[in-house]
Amino acid sequence: MRARHELEALLADYWHDVDTNWGRNAGDYYTDDALFESTYASYKGKAKIQQFYQYRLDRGPRVAVHAVTNFRVVLDGPDRATCNWYLLLFAADGKPILPTNPPIQIAHMTDRCVRQPDGRWLYEYRKFETWFEGGVPTTNPNLDDK
Repeated sequence: MRARHELEALLADYWHDVDTNWGRNAGDYYTDDALFESTYASYKGKAKIQQFYQYRLDRGPRVAVHAVTNFRVVLDGPDRATCNWYLLLFAADGKPILPTNPPIQIAHMTDRCVRQPDGRWLYEYRKFETWFEGGVPTTNPNLDDK
């Protein structure tokens, strides 16, 4: 239960940074060699993941809410865990207050987490499997071109 609580708190803190601080600290949640896979792009390494969030920030004003639900965790050992959950993404370019709409994406998520020597959990792998999508486009650049 303690690991579950820590991993749920990590997830909430991560998306809080992304939604309210535009992911300026997002890279700090990943291992140096982490892999971040989405339906449209993959980013290998903490630096490339942070580059994605910088790209997102540089695009200009956007409001996003990453809502999570149905969190599950399986401990793969004392310092390793696999988490699955659903992401409901509400987002649009511009500044608040924006009109409300259904989520622009619903994805099944898989995280592999590893506990660091100092006790912190970090993501070594995150995979977005988009199950529903519509309305406003998500932010998915090919950073190899940047």
